Amino acid sequence: MATQRLGIIMHGVTGRMGMNQHLIRSICAIRAQGGVTLSNGDKVMPDPILIGRNAEKMEALAKAHNIPRWGTDLDKALENKDDTIFFDAGTTQMRPALLAKAIRAGKHVYCEKPIATNLNEAVEIARLAEEATKTKGLKHGAVQDKLFLPGLRKLDMLRRAGFFGRMLSVRLEFGYWVFEGDLQPIQRPSWNYRKEDGGGMILDMMCHWRYVLDNLFGEVKSVSCLGTTHIPKRWDEAGKPYEATADDAAYATCELTGHNGEPVIAQINMSWVTRVRRDDLVTFHVDGTDGSAVAGLSSCRAQSRVATPRPVWNPDEKQTMNFFDQWQEIPDSQFYDNGFKIQWEHFIRHVVEDAPYKWTLPEGAKGVQLVEAALESWKDRRWVDVPALKV
Repeated sequence: MATQRLGIIMHGVTGRMGMNQHLIRSICAIRAQGGVTLSNGDKVMPDPILIGRNAEKMEALAKAHNIPRWGTDLDKALENKDDTIFFDAGTTQMRPALLAKAIRAGKHVYCEKPIATNLNEAVEIARLAEEATKTKGLKHGAVQDKLFLPGLRKLDMLRRAGFFGRMLSVRLEFGYWVFEGDLQPIQRPSWNYRKEDGGGMILDMMCHWRYVLDNLFGEVKSVSCLGTTHIPKRWDEAGKPYEATADDAAYATCELTGHNGEPVIAQINMSWVTRVRRDDLVTFHVDGTDGSAVAGLSSCRAQSRVATPRPVWNPDEKQTMNFFDQWQEIPDSQFYDNGFKIQWEHFIRHVVEDAPYKWTLPEGAKGVQLVEAALESWKDRRWVDVPALKV
């Protein structure tokens, strides 16, 4: 059994997602387990170099996680032929240009979502990546981490088993209260609430919902969306007040074509200004003719047609049924690893041994397509069709 090195340029990993999910819980975890196992039993050991503008931050982050290589010169890092993958988790505005530079330098590219702030740039970088695949054999991918959450994997297992019968609808509830910053410290970066810095609920989350809907419930065909900025004034990391120019909540309805051709309605509530009283920070409630299920990040509960209770509407008496107790927990039938780490392992195998991989930049562009359709719907106050995306 041989072990081969894989050099990875990691850009933008001082941010919350880049550091916690991609560096610590993915690449560092893969290194700690001895690498990624290939189909022939060989191992691939990631050898990252951390790149960013602030030398002190990069050095401290590298030392904290026993990573010997770090730097501030991206161009120099891209010149190193021994580092074959470029990963970006920096700002969305910079992403298309950085990915294009890496592709032209001959690197495989992998990045956070959204892959761009607008559809034209998303399609352009996806086309560049596809052409590089044809001419240079370069691989590309975009993060679609929620597909690997335990709750959604259980939900997908129910779907593949035919549990739902004919799927009817999906209700997606997402979000929690993000502190304004005056009384309690903020728990999300302030740029999320400034449109000029790439913030906004629709841009941030519609990319996720596109791949979740397409893969688990049905292909998105149209959308009606209303966005809003409920809280117009917030305080930043330094305690300085600023105008919130980006949407902090959105309410959408999507028409889907289900996997068996059936029409499916998806309702999506997403908000940074809601206080949670549900099973998890995100829940997916799926109804079908033969059964229903509700999934969170980790758990999934189901109720079959024959086990459905018979509630009676009577506003004059207190409800005696405990509806939460009437659902069956779907057990953990396997080990569920970190979703970001799982997709990193898939991408590494794709690069090294050409293993199948479908979470590409064109798939990432579909997320930006739904973002633009939702924003157009909000602006014009109408339904907007989402046609097949040609890249």
